[in-house]
Amino acid sequence: MKIMLDAGHGYNTPGKRSPDGMREYEFNRAVANYAKQLLADYKNVTVYFSHSDQRDVSLKARTDKANSLNVDIFVSIHANAFGGGGWSNVGGIETFVYPTRPPVAYQLAQKIQRHLVIATGLDNRGVKTADFHVLRETKMDAVLVECGFMTNRNEIKLLRSETYRKTIAEGIVKALAEQFKLQRKANAAPAPAPTPPPAKSPSPAKKDGLYKVQAGAFDNEENAKELADRLRKAGFDVYIDKE
Repeated sequence: MKIMLDAGHGYNTPGKRSPDGMREYEFNRAVANYAKQLLADYKNVTVYFSHSDQRDVSLKARTDKANSLNVDIFVSIHANAFGGGGWSNVGGIETFVYPTRPPVAYQLAQKIQRHLVIATGLDNRGVKTADFHVLRETKMDAVLVECGFMTNRNEIKLLRSETYRKTIAEGIVKALAEQFKLQRKANAAPAPAPTPPPAKSPSPAKKDGLYKVQAGAFDNEENAKELADRLRKAGFDVYIDKE
């Protein structure tokens, strides 16, 4: 199977950075690199990059490369933004497919969305449609995932974190493996234990009282149950408390 990972934009793309200066491409390429490393543990998988660390690659060049290589799936990785360049409270994860909602792309997008929301604990903004060039001009199934908002003061801290970047890569790879029934190599390292979602904001320290450690907080009960099941399989004692 041939997979193309697309780290959106480039180091020199105008705009495309957080209000405090982080380039979006820095996050996108890190996730793509981690995902490629993880995919190396699966049989009969070849990973290509559409982007370059030496130059900004045009959208047309990216889709032309994917089409010429005849890859099976195209995954575009991004960090989101909202507003006119300042900070905003808008946040969360969302995944896009072309407006015709190609069945395989839509199924993969749903799996990516589910894995990332469970793993990060961020708001679920859903699977959406868009007429983006990389979704429209690719001859193969394609998805575009927005992994958090650079314009959100809490989420930019996550986007800068190597732990969070690895968590996003793990979620994307798990979705690919699930969708395309990828088989792990016999000598591959064991699949990583589920990464508890990063805290959205630190709680103030207390001198006396009750101290709690939690792995996630969800509006959807099914998401809470799925994370609890994954943690139990990893050997943790888990309970779900509804507030």
